[in-house]
Amino acid sequence: MMRSTPSRAGFALLGAAALALTACGEAPDEEESNDNGNDAAAQEDVDYTACIVSDDGGWNDQSFNQSAYAGLMDAVDELDIDHADAESSSESEFGPNVDSMVQQGCDLTFGVGFLLKDAIDEAASANEDMNFALIDEYTDESNDNAKSVVFNTSEGSYLAGYVAAAMSETGTVGTWGGMQIPSVTVFMDGFADGVERYNEDNDDDVSLVGWDKEEQNGSFSGDFSDQSAGATLTEQLIAQDADIIMPVAGGAGLGAGPALEESDGLLIWVDSDGYESTDYGDIVLTSVLKQIPQATFDTIEEGLNGEFSSEPYIGDLENEGVGLAPFHDYDSEVPDEVKDKVEQLREEIISGETVVETDNAPEA
Repeated sequence: MMRSTPSRAGFALLGAAALALTACGEAPDEEESNDNGNDAAAQEDVDYTACIVSDDGGWNDQSFNQSAYAGLMDAVDELDIDHADAESSSESEFGPNVDSMVQQGCDLTFGVGFLLKDAIDEAASANEDMNFALIDEYTDESNDNAKSVVFNTSEGSYLAGYVAAAMSETGTVGTWGGMQIPSVTVFMDGFADGVERYNEDNDDDVSLVGWDKEEQNGSFSGDFSDQSAGATLTEQLIAQDADIIMPVAGGAGLGAGPALEESDGLLIWVDSDGYESTDYGDIVLTSVLKQIPQATFDTIEEGLNGEFSSEPYIGDLENEGVGLAPFHDYDSEVPDEVKDKVEQLREEIISGETVVETDNAPEA
């Protein structure tokens, strides 16, 4: 059974703000009535609309689109703003959907994913009085009204690669992607380096299939929605003895679930905590988290407060924009020495002692 849709509160690294609740009681006196009336008027005075457009994975991809939508909904609930959204089903809808948000007078419009770049850049250039944000890709630097929201997930996936190598029973782990673009391959590069670090530290020879970091060549489904293609790729990696697999493919990654269940393998999810967001929590070893809900909420709050900036947001381990989810059902099976090592590696990356080298990581 699918667990509840993740909100900012559902992620391990950042907590959601608490909502203030007004209790029922006796009728207030006149002075209290005036105060409450003023408060209500202040609430009604909020005049801000945040909007969002998905890529073709849709709002139910249990990954980056769903995470961004959750951040928007948190802002609607907590900041009392208005909102609009457009769920794309194909690339041909990206431009019209972004234009629809413009026509509705949105103060801030998010595009979710690399594929929305052209539509967001064009809209930002044509509508300088509105603000825009692009999740998982850089916007055109010439647009002062557009913000890039990107994540150095190589750092989190480095930790996941180490854990996968430590927990593999076959000595082979795997990863595959949706499309060969930087926001995908940055995960795969970090994962590869984490496996290599495990081998170096333990004089072992765990193999990685599905991605060759040096050659920048590997397995890709071609999009972020085709679960059938995802299942086929997963089965191919399982045939190469991989027993722990990390798909980096949004909704297409869900195709890995049934194949891994059948082979008694384990899944490492990405973007959100797959234990909470997918139907496959019982086989999710851990997840590489991107704090998309929090970044979305914060960007909206900045806009609402008149503090919107085109300065890119880059999530990493240091600012807790990326990280590793809990081991959940497998917590007792992950040895304490592995947990301790993961914490050590996290501190090494934050301090700069260990640098995850990849040309696919976002640059400040």
